[in-house]
Amino acid sequence: MPGMIQSIERSSAVLRLLAADPDRLRVKEVADALGLPKSTAHSILRTLEHVGFVEQDPRTARYRIGRGLLDLGTAGIDANELRGRALNWADTLAARSGEEVRLGVLRDGLVLVVHHVFRPDDSAQDLDTGVRLPAHATALGKVLLAYSATAAAPAGGLDAYTRRTVTAREPLAVELAAIRARGWGLSAEEWRPGLAGIAAPVRTSGGLVVGAIGIAGPVERLTDTRRQARPALVEQVVAAARSISREVQS
Repeated sequence: MPGMIQSIERSSAVLRLLAADPDRLRVKEVADALGLPKSTAHSILRTLEHVGFVEQDPRTARYRIGRGLLDLGTAGIDANELRGRALNWADTLAARSGEEVRLGVLRDGLVLVVHHVFRPDDSAQDLDTGVRLPAHATALGKVLLAYSATAAAPAGGLDAYTRRTVTAREPLAVELAAIRARGWGLSAEEWRPGLAGIAAPVRTSGGLVVGAIGIAGPVERLTDTRRQARPALVEQVVAAARSISREVQS
């Protein structure tokens, strides 16, 4: 049987202690109550503060339970905050790639587009913010599915949008595993003929995926003749996702 992880046991004890006391506690009070070295108690409290599970009063330096514990039933960051943290990076990605950019989250098995940056040219384009996209047929959606612990394909299969759409459970599972291994996803003419997408995950503290950012455009611009993603574009998308992740975690 695997052994217990002491740091998690101690962290849960700190949370229970703070939850049971109506007043804020000092580091020394937490350490004394739990029989911990003051340095250990301080490290645990700082880590719990970083992930939002405890809050410190900057005036008194005392700690209490944080709002992050109230948000455990959600992704820990709402769509508006995610959009706000991503604005500058999404604009930069559109300018560098020359393609339109979408930021999305998984909602009820579909991708909800929470931010859309137009392709930086003079062509007519429609704003997709608020639009819901099929998860299994788009790069954004496949990335979100790859890192979801609960999303699964319906027993009856998935809708086909083109002849290249993956509609069977097993091939989709193989592709999602490949996305987790390399850290980004690709769709090539799976949602709409002639269009492709490249996307990468946005993560919050601890590695939790809270969204995905990606580019979309003509398949001949995003992929080579073998429909493989162009490395320079993959690098740009992954870099943008990492930058947004740092913003979300700060």
